[in-house]
Amino acid sequence: MEILPAIDLKDGKAVRLSKGLMESAKIYSDEPWQVAKRFEELGSKWIHIVDLNGAFAGVPANLEQIRKIRENCNLKMELGGGIRDEETIKMYLELGVDRLILGSIAVKNPQFVKDMASKYPIAVGIDALDGMVAVEGWAEVSTMKATDLAREFANVGVEAIICTDISKDGMLCGVNVEFTEEIALASGVETIASGGVKDINDIINCKANGNIAGVIVGKAFYEGTLELEEGFRILND
Repeated sequence: MEILPAIDLKDGKAVRLSKGLMESAKIYSDEPWQVAKRFEELGSKWIHIVDLNGAFAGVPANLEQIRKIRENCNLKMELGGGIRDEETIKMYLELGVDRLILGSIAVKNPQFVKDMASKYPIAVGIDALDGMVAVEGWAEVSTMKATDLAREFANVGVEAIICTDISKDGMLCGVNVEFTEEIALASGVETIASGGVKDINDIINCKANGNIAGVIVGKAFYEGTLELEEGFRILND
């Protein structure tokens, strides 16, 4: 299992939201690349980046900061937010991003995601509220079950599924392990838990589950309720 520390970018700054609401953004750094460097120093192999402005606009919106992060650290980078076409995927790969996350487009055009996954390193972001898929920066909740969407991407070359329980995201209330496991079993794809990580117990619980390939850590790090070094130690035990 991997721990993927997260940087959410809004207006060039590293922020965290509560339940995906843009107006809830709390700024943690004016220089996101410095946060990424810190993650590397603490022992991380991956970094999970979300272009929040891009997620709402449907086009990349924090390119300068993403470029700075790439130039200043050697972490593997996965990136999501506003990626809607092949040109954007190619542009980010040329920039040095290791894996692209397709979210809203996975609901609206699953065939596009399958086509891209056959050519590029692609993860699918499945964000859900009460088990139903949310899209467009979580501004809309669809009528599709998250597990049905997960099944759509079995055996098509997708590298990972990142599943977020929106009701828990940024709330420091614990990971929805059961939901993550459901997605993993439905898809057969490596599944990464996102949303709700509070403390070291979440890392322990995700690792113990056996079906969870990774866990994204955001606010718990920024608010000091989880020591990343301790998390990495547990992974290596």
